[in-house]
Amino acid sequence: MNWITLIVAGFCECGFTFCLGKAKLATGWEQVWWYVGFGIISLLSMYLLAKATQGPHSIPVGTAYPVWTGIGAVGTVLLGIFFFHEPANFLRVFFIFTLIALIIGLKLV
Repeated sequence: MNWITLIVAGFCECGFTFCLGKAKLATGWEQVWWYVGFGIISLLSMYLLAKATQGPHSIPVGTAYPVWTGIGAVGTVLLGIFFFHEPANFLRVFFIFTLIALIIGLKLV
C-alpha cells in the first residue's frame, strides 16, 4: 500500500508542475486558479510522500524521496513534451528511460 501511496504522490508532483506551466501561460483569475491548484496538489503530494514513509511497512526515506522526485521528473518532462511542445530529442528520451530504470532499480532493492 505504501508503494501505491508513493506513486500517487509522484503523480501529484507531476500535477503541481503542470499547474505551474499552465499558470505561466494564463492571466487574471485563470492564473490565480492554476496557482491555487499548484498549492493544493503540492501539499497533497508532500503529505502522501510523508505517509509512504510512516507505518509498519514504510518505505525508507532514502528510497522514497528519489522515487518520488524521479516519478515527478519523468512525468514533468513527458507533460512538457506532450502539452507544452518542448523538444523530444534522442538524448532527452534516452535520459528519461535511464531515470525510469533507476527508479525501478530502487524499487527492486
